[in-house]
Amino acid sequence: MSKTLKKKRKIKVKGFIIFLFILCVLSFSIYYILNVNTKNIIIKNTSYINDDEIIYLGKLENYPKFFLINKSQLKKRIMNSPYISDVYIKKKYGFILLIDVVENRPVFYDNNKNTIVFHNGKSMDINNNYYYFRIPRLINYVPDEKYNKFVAGMANIKDNIKSKISDIEYQPNDFDKDRFLLYMDDGNMVYLTLTKFKMINHYNDVYKQLENHKGILYLDSGNHFQIKE
Repeated sequence: MSKTLKKKRKIKVKGFIIFLFILCVLSFSIYYILNVNTKNIIIKNTSYINDDEIIYLGKLENYPKFFLINKSQLKKRIMNSPYISDVYIKKKYGFILLIDVVENRPVFYDNNKNTIVFHNGKSMDINNNYYYFRIPRLINYVPDEKYNKFVAGMANIKDNIKSKISDIEYQPNDFDKDRFLLYMDDGNMVYLTLTKFKMINHYNDVYKQLENHKGILYLDSGNHFQIKE
């Protein structure tokens, strides 16, 4: 009677060990990478906001695990600040977190509402503000139908000119309901209308032509200067 020979399968122990080793190395590497903390936080384009405030808003004080940072959630937390208009977040090689901030530019203090008004129309209570801004003060009431246009006009004024305006008064007359009077730090006064607010950006050039005279500059109509007696 013939015997049936059974082949014994040889287990490739060496190959299996190599497979396990590679699997362990990959698992360890993934675990290590996922648990690496952020090495550096770079904050760009801030002029008045402190970097520490951005880090605090984003809850980044402890430099959290780099790959576990959710950019959309981080942006949402930072955008809760009334001082911030927008923010762009990037993760860079070397576990570096880049935060590019677009600040809300303050344009004037509203004395009537006791608020700081920003270029995008948002505002905040002066009592909640902890930054100093060299910006003009609106000293009286502006009707609602004029207010948004006024904010937009102020947003178009250059910062170096805006810092030379001390007070702004809404002063409509029988001919123009969009008329404002600007009190300059140098003692001059300037009349403007909502459609001509950008003209104040040329104030430095005009001032050179005044030969140190003080008076009233009419940019609302006629573009002429009245010297004070």
